[in-house]
Amino acid sequence: MIETRITLGVVAGTLVIFAAVGGWAARGRVESVESFVTARDSLGTAALTGTVIASSMGAWILFSPPEAGAAFGGATAVVGYAAGSALALAAYAIVGPRIRGLLPAGHGITEYARARYGDGFAAYVLFVSVGYMFVFLAAEFTGVAGAVATLAGVPGWQTATLVGGTVLAYTAYGGLRASVATDVLQTVLILPLLALVVGVAFVAVGGPTAVIRDAAAANPSLVDPGYGPGLKFAAYVVVAIVSAELLNQSWWQRVYAARDERTLQRGYLLGALLVFPMVIAVGLFGLVAVGRGLEGSPSVSLFLVVKAVLPDVLVLGVAVLATLLVASSADTLFNAIASLVAVDLPKIAGLGKDDLTFVARGATAVVAVAATVVGAQGYSVLTLFLLADLLAAATVVPLFHGLVSRRAWGGGATVGSAAGLVVGIAFFPPARTVLPVGLPAASFLRAFGLAVLVSGVTCVLAARVADRRFDLDRLAAAGSRVGARESD
Repeated sequence: MIETRITLGVVAGTLVIFAAVGGWAARGRVESVESFVTARDSLGTAALTGTVIASSMGAWILFSPPEAGAAFGGATAVVGYAAGSALALAAYAIVGPRIRGLLPAGHGITEYARARYGDGFAAYVLFVSVGYMFVFLAAEFTGVAGAVATLAGVPGWQTATLVGGTVLAYTAYGGLRASVATDVLQTVLILPLLALVVGVAFVAVGGPTAVIRDAAAANPSLVDPGYGPGLKFAAYVVVAIVSAELLNQSWWQRVYAARDERTLQRGYLLGALLVFPMVIAVGLFGLVAVGRGLEGSPSVSLFLVVKAVLPDVLVLGVAVLATLLVASSADTLFNAIASLVAVDLPKIAGLGKDDLTFVARGATAVVAVAATVVGAQGYSVLTLFLLADLLAAATVVPLFHGLVSRRAWGGGATVGSAAGLVVGIAFFPPARTVLPVGLPAASFLRAFGLAVLVSGVTCVLAARVADRRFDLDRLAAAGSRVGARESD
């Protein structure tokens, strides 16, 4: 095991470098809350692709896909996870230009919800979006704390506090511009480092053939493409990831930061193409851990393998990789939550523009502290994600129904989402510990499938019954810059 002090020193040094880069990139450019939460029309294809990859490739990639492979269905589950991650980004190439065109001065998904459906449903969407991003943050800190503890015996609270505090410092100062600047540099470092670690580790365990052979010897179902649990996991994880990511404000900020619609589509599609093989490569470490009989939590499968087969210098490189990954997603999520606060609080609490930047930074700090505390507890990363994903799965169809139907209305969307969530929770396995006995058998597939189906059918029926009409052209007047100076 590499020394604790050396690991903490390397992690701290890595974070300080990115804090300096983020602060330098934002110096003198955050003159209003608008410039704090947006980089409107400023990113070309390369910059957008870089920030999309870095933001999507959080520390979760080192934990959730291997856990899926080891404990939720083998190779088929890993492919499903990769497909969901890629499709979530590809979806923005379709819905992103659509909403940006309808709401050109907007900032995110809650503004669309308010303009299309009214304050009631917008408040619910705000709750789901912030809830999902908070869980995402907590899962990131949980993951990096578990990784460094596995590799070097560092207590989880120390890693979570170090990462959370440093990322908060440069994000609260520099906003989205700091996040994007560090994202691009992180992508340049993450891609080759991830390729090196994965490549050397697979060579060390004997290559793909040996991985398949050992996994099949330990549990033949892990490499069976027709394995039922793996297929079921693949089905519901695609629904879960795509639903949740469509409510992730981080991506909507970047929709508006793209230079134009063509850049937007290219950036997200390139991100999707690169994410897919990366998730598969990392997810296979779950099979490696099972095949080699390594004992430990499935969520740290990659680190168990790395620790067993790689020299200390590369083990330390994995600690750096985990730090890069969590920093790249954490700064994105911090600023995304600040963006929602800045955009929505003036409408809810009547705050003036002079207060907004302070409140946005304060909200970033509160969320950072809370996520750090949760992240130090060591919960299952995948379970945390699935809980947040269920909220989104019950919301996504009613939310985007308004893009294709003039009859869609706020009351129907709210009722549909609530009905889908109630049914989904009733079948959600972790919820069975607090629900009454005697309910039908629980499963994640039923929970997510019924959440989407019930919410969708309910909101469509409600739209038919009410028979209202909405002019989508009205959305264009709904967005406006927040707290901006006249010169912005």
